[in-house]
Amino acid sequence: MMRIECPWCGSRSEDEFLCGGQSHIARPDPAAASDDEWAAYLYQRDNPKGPHHERWLHRFGCGQWFNMARDTVSHEILAVYPMTAPKPELLDVPGGEA
Repeated sequence: MMRIECPWCGSRSEDEFLCGGQSHIARPDPAAASDDEWAAYLYQRDNPKGPHHERWLHRFGCGQWFNMARDTVSHEILAVYPMTAPKPELLDVPGGEA
């Protein structure tokens, strides 16, 4: 069982949270996007082996959404940050972003 550090409530059990999928996905311009661009936005997601940025909801706590960088192999939580914050650099982990 993972322990997740909610930015507002502190460390809680994974059972209190809901993963909302990949974060930092840019919505295309509705007036200019092609059908292929909409399909990519709606259905295509990264599925990496290693560091991955995800959205999480503290559904049985404060009800707030936040972002988390998590290693999909070890489930190690690398960073927790607000939805409005930019994606952090993950320099000290194998496969981390530069």
